[in-house]
Amino acid sequence: MNARYVLRRLAQAVVTLVGIVVVTFVLVQMAPGDAADTLGGEGTPESVRQLRADLRLDRPLPEQLAAYGARAVRGDLGVSFSQPGRSVTSVIGEYLPNTLLLMGTAVVLSTSVGIALALRAARRPRGPFDSAVSLAALMGFALPGFWLGQMAILLLALRLDLFPIGLMTDPRAGYTGLDHVVDVAIHLSLPALVLAAGEVAVVFRITRIGVLHERGKDYIRTALAKGVASEQVLSEHALRNALLPLVTAVGARVGFLFSETVLVERLFSWPGMGTLLVSSTEQRDRPVVLGVVTVVSFALVATTLVTDLIYAVIDPRIRYD
Repeated sequence: MNARYVLRRLAQAVVTLVGIVVVTFVLVQMAPGDAADTLGGEGTPESVRQLRADLRLDRPLPEQLAAYGARAVRGDLGVSFSQPGRSVTSVIGEYLPNTLLLMGTAVVLSTSVGIALALRAARRPRGPFDSAVSLAALMGFALPGFWLGQMAILLLALRLDLFPIGLMTDPRAGYTGLDHVVDVAIHLSLPALVLAAGEVAVVFRITRIGVLHERGKDYIRTALAKGVASEQVLSEHALRNALLPLVTAVGARVGFLFSETVLVERLFSWPGMGTLLVSSTEQRDRPVVLGVVTVVSFALVATTLVTDLIYAVIDPRIRYD
């Protein structure tokens, strides 16, 4: 991996991000209605026109795009229409950590559990454990996240009372310090499990296939013939060479995971980016919608870039010209 490749990938990432922002900006501006229609309330047509002029919504589209691009380069994503006086950056900064906490927990949980199940199943292919987990993984992948979330709320939260129904904390408790951390962890458990369910299935299936493929190679047979324990061979040798497709899958599914996060956050009233995006769209708060899309697009492009660069770390045989 050389500096030329890194610079080329960075340039491609920048072009991709700019293209996404431009397309999103045009689509948002072309959508019917705007913030003036919502914020104007029962005002007269004259007051609505004045509000639209104050918000610079009456300017030509190319002029609005150029102004937005110039501000975005400086890190200024504008001011929220629905929360006057607050910058888009501060609004997103309030919700982004909550989404990162939920998504990060789901990714760590799904990756660790999926790999552990795959290694266990690969010891005896088509055995009872392998067959049972493979069937469960297929069901987990096929079930829609919003349906699984509703069933989890009805069964685990309402009927069995094992988890709180929603929100990020108990607003009546007023916990601080360690008690607050524990309260957040309890409220995080169920939405993270729902979000991780489908991802566990993906990680399990990809890892299982990769490990079984490596298991049939000569270097694995040689290690087993030398008396190395099968568990050690699978976890230390076969797994390492089976990680490339897994890294690709996990990196590629970040975008899908965000779309699932939007549904999960709405179901569990989790105050994250998905909740912010939906509420801002309903209020026609274009700066916040564009800001959310810009931040998410940057995260997806950065994840793809990091995924490409991780390849050479996992497999030193890979070289980039």
